[in-house]
Amino acid sequence: MKLRQISHSISRSEAAAFRLYILPWMIGFLVFTVGPMVYSLYLALTNTILGGSGHFIGLHNFIFMFTKDPLFYTSLVNTAYYAALSVPLGLLIAFVLALLLNMKMPGMALFRTVFYIPSVVNGVAVILLWGWIFNPSYGLLNYLLSIIGMKGPDWLANPASAMPAIIFMSLWTIGGPMVIFLASLQGIPAELFESADIDGAGWWTKTIRITIPSVSPVIFFNLILGLIGGLQVFNQAYILTNGGPLNATTTYVLNLFNYGFVYLKVGYGSALAWVLFIIILGLTLFIMRTSRRWVYYGET
Repeated sequence: MKLRQISHSISRSEAAAFRLYILPWMIGFLVFTVGPMVYSLYLALTNTILGGSGHFIGLHNFIFMFTKDPLFYTSLVNTAYYAALSVPLGLLIAFVLALLLNMKMPGMALFRTVFYIPSVVNGVAVILLWGWIFNPSYGLLNYLLSIIGMKGPDWLANPASAMPAIIFMSLWTIGGPMVIFLASLQGIPAELFESADIDGAGWWTKTIRITIPSVSPVIFFNLILGLIGGLQVFNQAYILTNGGPLNATTTYVLNLFNYGFVYLKVGYGSALAWVLFIIILGLTLFIMRTSRRWVYYGET
């Protein structure tokens, strides 16, 4: 009986200590995350101007968004185009690089560092660098094309090539998912590959039957993060083209930014933010639900 009372007392003290330790995080979460979200939901139902006042207008912002905003669907399509190409390409290249960097060869640590460093370089500096690379007059890319007798396009000034150029630039930051893939590859038991070698399996069979299923949780993780980041793309379009030419690179968040901080319509900007939140939440839940069919967590 005394042991049970002592155990109960220890459990209560541990629970109290746990609540005390997470209290700073809970306060920060409520003040800096939940609070602003609730306030933005209120703003979405008003016509508030930045630095000014407004009044309750109900769902008018959302009605205007879906019926009269000339850039809502354009920005949504541009963002979907960017995410649909940049996310799969980034995952594929990161995975292939991880496979190559997982090989046992001299100097591999150097190559891992070289491929990872770009992902930690300041984002604005990288974007400005790519702006020079894409420059049609003196940019590096068109210069390299001229060497082989090709005339490069006006990358960021042409509506047909502006978004593909930004998508191509996004591959610069694949170092992060690459490192995560690499760590997952190094955690695959060697016995699985040894058994496959005994059975005469080739490289392709081992990749399809062993490697990909083993790293499928990491593919799932990188896919979710990549999708969330892709749907919130902003810096590249804002710094390089400011949405041009002809709104070819006007992304959803750039449109949101313009309404909230250029036109000062924070009420409508908040409504746009909530629609984006719902889109991201819906896609994330869909991927999580379908992941049961292709993500392998091993035997439990």
